[in-house]
Amino acid sequence: MRIPNRKASYDYTIIDRIEAGLSLLGSEVKSLRAGHGKLDGAYVKIAHGEVYLINAEIMPYSYARPNGYDPKRTRKLLLHKREVISLQSKLDSAKLTLIPLSWYTKGPQIKLEIGLARGKKEYEKREKMKREDQKRELEQDFRGKIT
Repeated sequence: MRIPNRKASYDYTIIDRIEAGLSLLGSEVKSLRAGHGKLDGAYVKIAHGEVYLINAEIMPYSYARPNGYDPKRTRKLLLHKREVISLQSKLDSAKLTLIPLSWYTKGPQIKLEIGLARGKKEYEKREKMKREDQKRELEQDFRGKIT
C-alpha cells in the first residue's frame, strides 16, 4: 500500500530521499492502511531539533470515535538525531525544502518518504510538459510502423 504525493514531482526537483517513521494514533494507522490519507499541501518543518509533518490529512477511521479528532493535526516524525542535524545543515546551506513524497507500509509499520527538494520555476514545468507531449506524439506516430 502506497499513498503518493503526486504534486511533489511536478512542483519540485527531488534531490534526496529519506525514510522516516511517524508518531500516529491507532485509528490513524488503520485509516492509512485502508488508503484514506492525503499529502496534498503538506510540508515538513524542523523546529527545536525535532521534525514535524504539517497539514497532512488522515481521514477519520470509520469505526473509531470521532470525538475531538483533527484530521490535519501536526504529527511528529521519528528520525535519528544525526539525520536531523544533517537535514538542517542542508536546508541552511542552500535554498531547499522538505516535502513528504509518500506514505507506505513496511511490515507492521507506517513510514513516510521525505524528499529534500528544490522548487521548480514555471518555465521548467512548461519545458517538461512540452517534452512529454513530444514523446507521446512520437510514440503515436511510430506505433504500428516498427516490426
